[in-house]
Amino acid sequence: MTEYDQLAGFLAVDPANVALLTDTAHAAIGAGRPAEARALIERLRAIEGPSPAIDHLIGLAAMAARDWAEAAAAFHALTEAGVGAPGVRYNLARSLMMQGETDEALALLDDDLAAQLPQAAQLLIGLLHDRGEMDRAEAVACAAFDRFPDHEGVNAAISTLAIDLEDLDLAHAAAERAGDHPEGLVTQATLAMEAADPAAAALFDRVLAVQPDNPRARIGRGLLALSGQDAAAATADLDRGAEGFGSHLGSWIAAGWAHLLAGDAATARLRFDRALAIDDNFAEAHGSLAVLDLLAGEPDSARRRTAVALRLGRESFAGGLAAAMLAAGDGDTAKAERIVTLALSTPLDDQGSTIAQALARMATRG
Repeated sequence: MTEYDQLAGFLAVDPANVALLTDTAHAAIGAGRPAEARALIERLRAIEGPSPAIDHLIGLAAMAARDWAEAAAAFHALTEAGVGAPGVRYNLARSLMMQGETDEALALLDDDLAAQLPQAAQLLIGLLHDRGEMDRAEAVACAAFDRFPDHEGVNAAISTLAIDLEDLDLAHAAAERAGDHPEGLVTQATLAMEAADPAAAALFDRVLAVQPDNPRARIGRGLLALSGQDAAAATADLDRGAEGFGSHLGSWIAAGWAHLLAGDAATARLRFDRALAIDDNFAEAHGSLAVLDLLAGEPDSARRRTAVALRLGRESFAGGLAAAMLAAGDGDTAKAERIVTLALSTPLDDQGSTIAQALARMATRG
């Protein structure tokens, strides 16, 4: 028998007991039964009348029901009434964030709140990371790493940020602390993939078993398939991961290459065009489209795109590949196809980088 069931039994005997109603409502929220909680809160309000304590319960029940607008309204009412407890401010920030009101959420998540509550630090790190405010995100993460060594959620958020900061020591340390948190497991899998550790596949699968739409896990598993030259298996994961990330350029490029290597140049072009639409200064999009132009027997267009790619990024792997293809056989589509077929495993530069490795670096950095 759960705590909620036990308390509900007591309440049946003493239905007007205010303390018991309050405790049973909290237990219903904790048990993931927001409808029952809301009914109990209405009974409590009928006896006690409106109060900050009841507003707080309403907010918690709304969060359990994922009714973020009602939750935000309840917690906002509390702050307007002068209730500034850290938990209330955090719950308001989270409810606002879940509605996409990130500016308002960030205004509540100051350094003091992040220092008091690990979940506030976790939320702040994630929001700053998503907005590309990497310096402040790093500062908050470093403070939280020392302050909350045992909080799995905050360490998971730190591990993801550290991957994008290319601080692999911090990423590894934070992911180890994150336990079975999906975000931490994705970081472990990403590090394993970069180290060519076969454990990466099982880690990505563990995450996707509980979070099927996790974009980093989808991208990671797709890249593993691509590096194993199983382009057909890679396309579904990379497409789904790119859609999940939305505006992440590297994901669309990786998805495009998977389709190209699976023999579907038309879909590959759509993916590369999507990246170009997001940012027309992205060298890899221009370089990847140059490769497609060469495969289509359009060397003049390929030459123009290659020049743009290398001007925007001299280290562009796709621009470099297109330039090598032009040098090897200007306009020879059969030769271009052979080069693309070999490119997945053939080093593109003096450092031995392959397309698969370059895609992995690009697509796993948020």
